[in-house]
Amino acid sequence: MKRPKLKKASKRLSCSKRYKIQKKVREHHKKLRKEAKKKGVSKRVKKDPGVPSSAPFKEEVLREAEQRRLQIEEEKQKKLQAKKEERAQKRKREREAASKEKDPKAKKARQVRAKNSKSFVSTKIYYSNVDLLVLVHLFPQEEVPKKRTAPDRNSKRHLCSELNKVIDASDVVVEVLDARDPLGCRCPQLEEAVLQREGNKKLILVLNKIDLVPKENVERWIQCLQREFPVVAFKASTQIKDRTVVQAKKSRIVASNEVMDKSRGAACFGNTCLTELLTSLAANTQNEASLRVGIVGFPNVGKSSLINSMKGILACNAGVKRGITKSMQDVHISKTVKLIDSPGVVASPSNPPASMALRSLQVEEGEESVLEVVRTLLKQCDKTQIMLQYNVPDFRNSVEFLILFAKKRGYLQKGGVPNTQQAATTFLDDWTGAKLSYHCKVQENRSLPAYMSEAVVAEMQSGWDLNKLKTGNKETLKEVKFPNQASSIGFTSNGPTAGLLSVCDIPEEKSGAAEKEAEQNDENDEPEQINEETNEKEEPEEPEKASPKKKTGHVQFKSIPIDIGISTDDAYDFNTDFK
Repeated sequence: MKRPKLKKASKRLSCSKRYKIQKKVREHHKKLRKEAKKKGVSKRVKKDPGVPSSAPFKEEVLREAEQRRLQIEEEKQKKLQAKKEERAQKRKREREAASKEKDPKAKKARQVRAKNSKSFVSTKIYYSNVDLLVLVHLFPQEEVPKKRTAPDRNSKRHLCSELNKVIDASDVVVEVLDARDPLGCRCPQLEEAVLQREGNKKLILVLNKIDLVPKENVERWIQCLQREFPVVAFKASTQIKDRTVVQAKKSRIVASNEVMDKSRGAACFGNTCLTELLTSLAANTQNEASLRVGIVGFPNVGKSSLINSMKGILACNAGVKRGITKSMQDVHISKTVKLIDSPGVVASPSNPPASMALRSLQVEEGEESVLEVVRTLLKQCDKTQIMLQYNVPDFRNSVEFLILFAKKRGYLQKGGVPNTQQAATTFLDDWTGAKLSYHCKVQENRSLPAYMSEAVVAEMQSGWDLNKLKTGNKETLKEVKFPNQASSIGFTSNGPTAGLLSVCDIPEEKSGAAEKEAEQNDENDEPEQINEETNEKEEPEEPEKASPKKKTGHVQFKSIPIDIGISTDDAYDFNTDFK
């Protein structure tokens, strides 16, 4: 039985006590006024009497006073802006001086400049009567090194270089796969690069977001992928809090049911199995340094969420937005294990549009590109399941679906026009984030890739405690709550996605095959034309009158001549005078 809370003490006072307090306060203020009067200190501020109404030219005086006040405020703002600019220039000079001291080329340039200045001084003493211009020509100044521009963190070159750094610095590479499309999340170029690197690097697969896929589908994918690499079933937490928030929660004296968040998003499964697996491998190795584990994969597969779940706090930034991680980051899990976060693998433009829809970082924010992604995703799914998932009626194409979806969610612009751009962005966030449930069929008779062999498979599976891994996956699958097969959307996978790892492989322009395929998709997905008169028969247009330039994707109306002539019988005679 809960103990009833005690009532707080009342703040009410008796009248005699309240009057006594007020009297003491008045006496204290009176005493302070007397002391101030003796010292000659007056706190009263003289009130501005203003301009009397009887004064002549009152309006002109008030206008001049207002102008003077505005002028004073403007001068204050100018002084404040000048101080800000001066501080900014000072900070800029300090940064430049610090960068020059650290730069080895600048150090070498200073040494050469000092040597030239010494020779210049000695020559000036020897040739005391020589003109200064001659000396300048004899000893030209050292060229100032060009200022280094900071690398663009969003560029493909920077992302590829950071990914290669993570692979080189890792002893074990963990490729994170989305359980909804594991085959589409695999990058053959990445796996081949890891296997060809020196140092006998290990490669394992982590099947993340298993709570969004039916249980039977997850078990089949684990059996299929275990033929090549060890596979760990994982469900990352999407509600990891910061360290300060965690400490504040611990300090509260609240019931345990209120502190523990047992919601579906806060729960994490599979982290114990993966941690024990890496710890046992670190204990078997003879290196004194900690085991370095690189977490790699395509964007939005849950790399940063996996690290946060294993660490228990918000160590890396994670979110629905694609490409939040821009550089490598070290996170210590224990004394023997260190995880390295990496940016997402850049998808190659040679991939089909269906693969680029979910795996590419270069999804522009313009209207055409987002609509193209939605159109591609809708072609890979069953229309009936999409209608049931988003509770929309039957639709003919992607544009009509976005209109219905925007009306359903209330995404309306001025005048009640559906905002298809916002609807497309929300639809894409559902598919790339950890929200929507869809699954792909397992390829049972899939052969090994060209870069894999039986010897490589045996080497990758050696050193791991496979019995412990199998037991841990069974326990994870028992604890996770899986969706039903009927509530999950069937999705067609296009196989592994090609990625870019080296700078020389980055193309400057889009390939012609991809452009042709995009044009074919545009032609196949044109909305049907609507005519006003459906009862009348349409006459075929002549080829000579057909316009050569015809806009696709717009409703076209056929102009029909209308006879507006008035018959002579019904015409009104204005000459007739009715009285």
